[in-house]
Amino acid sequence: MSRRVVGVTLDNLEQLPLSCRRCVYWEVAPHLKEQAEQFGETELEKEAWVSSVLLEWGSCGRLVYSGDVLVGFALYAPPNAVPRAGAFPTSPPSADAVLLTSFYVLPEFRGSGLGRALVQAVVADLTGRGVQAVEAFGDEQPETEDDEHICVVPAAFLRSVGFKTVRPHHRWPRLRLELRSGISWKADVEVALEKLLGQVSVTTAESSIVQA
Repeated sequence: MSRRVVGVTLDNLEQLPLSCRRCVYWEVAPHLKEQAEQFGETELEKEAWVSSVLLEWGSCGRLVYSGDVLVGFALYAPPNAVPRAGAFPTSPPSADAVLLTSFYVLPEFRGSGLGRALVQAVVADLTGRGVQAVEAFGDEQPETEDDEHICVVPAAFLRSVGFKTVRPHHRWPRLRLELRSGISWKADVEVALEKLLGQVSVTTAESSIVQA
């Protein structure tokens, strides 16, 4: 079955798993998160955040489909658009980096290279927009079942796809992936994504490259 990668929009945001669609861990300050959960407004808050980032900065995520089924997604934004970032002991993120926040792959598709392909799709988008690096707060001690929603990406996964620790911490390290630039790398991106996704159609705001 063919797979494709598309950018996040307000139209396809509702296709995220319900637990992820209702989660505003990254999108609002901690005290506002509790308030939104109390009044059942988290889905509206999520939509408002995506809308704001799309208008002020541009594409802020990638979705991966297998046929018509959403099998994974990633969200990212400039650090100043991510209120939760300031709460981590390894904050602040670097000024030249975009922050990877939410990242999820359906359990039955894990271990197949799909997570790596999703990271490559993110990198392909950001490099073409002149971004220097992607950073993420990792979790050194993820405690969750395979199918449970988690808000912080396991640090071990980030390292497995090329991120390097720039500020260590026993629980919440900050990791960084340097991006490469240059139109000549476009072919490398296409080859890498085709190998990992199979028959893939990648829709991005701009054609770009990916770190090898």
